[in-house]
This record gives sequence, structure tokens and C-alpha cells, in this order.
Amino acid sequence: MSILIKEKILVCYLITKFDDENTLSEFLKNYENFKSGYPHELLVCFKLFNEKKLNIFRKLLLNINYTEFVDNHINNDFDLGSYTRVSSNYMSRHIFFLNSYSYPACENWLNMLIKNYTEKSILATSASNQSLLGSVKIKKFYKFISYFIKLYNYKNLFYPFPNPHIRTTGFLIKGSDYFEFMKNKSIKSKIDAWKIESGKNSLTNHFKKLNYNIYVINSDGNKFEEKDWKFSETYNYLKKSKSIISDKHTRKYDQLDENEKLISRRKVW
Repeated sequence: MSILIKEKILVCYLITKFDDENTLSEFLKNYENFKSGYPHELLVCFKLFNEKKLNIFRKLLLNINYTEFVDNHINNDFDLGSYTRVSSNYMSRHIFFLNSYSYPACENWLNMLIKNYTEKSILATSASNQSLLGSVKIKKFYKFISYFIKLYNYKNLFYPFPNPHIRTTGFLIKGSDYFEFMKNKSIKSKIDAWKIESGKNSLTNHFKKLNYNIYVINSDGNKFEEKDWKFSETYNYLKKSKSIISDKHTRKYDQLDENEKLISRRKVW
């Protein structure tokens, strides 16, 4: 049974200095085309922008009602680091985080999430069973030493397949929950970010230990527990995605031929 969230939902969209104007334009086009179906505040988080580029991007937002959050953290600690600083400023709010290449893909996208929210839950728009252990391969014989070192390190950091975890391209969480999970974590490399998304001590695994319900919500408005995440059809499954949020990997899957889709499905599920 869903519960009433008293504070207005914060939809946090992250855009970085590595993105171009088309990325923001594509988000805004879909944000305006697909109505959320639920009252919310849009927060645009600008990461590592200089003032010149920031002003260029601000012009694209002139007709949008939004709150600005400028994140000029000295180091690039990826999306998840920016989310930590946003959450530290909005501890009492429920925040729906979206990365640069994610945008709404259907009507009532936010309403579908909120109507499935329950106390002590995290809602995601897609998930995966994929393990980064499967990406460790020996390509050239003379590199076998580096292969075994990497394999050893990855075995310490990631569970083998199946490795269920929500994808952080779009997820709803209470600000204080996310901040408490992240506050002592340092993200200095891509692998640090991967550890948070799909490692042994990932966001998913941390909150599972705390007995949180972690659901995937699809465009039919249905919620799926971990054992049924695949059947939500939101990520690399069958022919047509039922994800309420489109991201660059769901779009990449859509462009694959049938054989490539089959290979991708086997890696993910």
C-alpha cells in the first residue's frame, strides 16, 4: 500500500561540463512532452561548469520553472558524488535522480513511481543482474599477469553473475537515506562509481540489509520485486522497452539487431 509523501518531490536532473547543449535540449523536449502526472520541483544540477558555459545552458532553461544547483566540487566524482551534495541540501525530501542522458519516456512517469512508493523503499526505473566480473577477459597472452590481478581485484569487489542491482540512471530515494549511505565514500575513479552501483557493498545491497523494499517500476505502472526485475521489461529484455525513463543504454539496445539483443540479454539477465 502506497503512502502519502508530504513534501513536494524533487526531480534532480544532472548535466555536466562534458555534455553539450543537445543533451539538455533532448531532456527538456521530453520533459515537456511527457507530463509527470505528479507535483514536483525540478532541480537542474550543473556539474563543473565555468560561468561562460553555464550562461549558455541557462538560456535553454529560460521558459522552464526550475531550481538551480551549481556543483563545482574540485574533483570529478561522477554523478553519484553530485547526488550526495544535492541530498545533503534536501535531506527531508524524496529525490528522483536522473543523469545527463536520461529523460521521461511516457506520460505520468512520476505518478507511476509515487503511487508505488511505500515507507522504507527505493524505486528504480530499471535494474540488472550483470556482473563486472564477466567483463574481465584475457585478450593477449602476454597480458596474463595483469589479467589475473584485475580478476583478483574484481572478485573482491563484485559478486559473480547473477549480481542484482538497480541502475542509477533513474531512481527515487529519500535524501537523508542517500546521504547517510554516501557520506563517507570517496569516488576517485570510474570503478569507485561502479562499486556503488553494482559492487558487494552497493546501494542496492546496503539497503537490502536494512530491509528496504527495492522495486522496479515499469510503464504499465506495475512494481516488481528483485526476483521479477527481468519481467518488468525495462532494460535489455525482449523487443520493446517498458521503461518510464529512457537512457543511453536502453536506446543503444533498441538499435541492436536480434542476434546482438540476444547476446546483451544473456549478459544482463
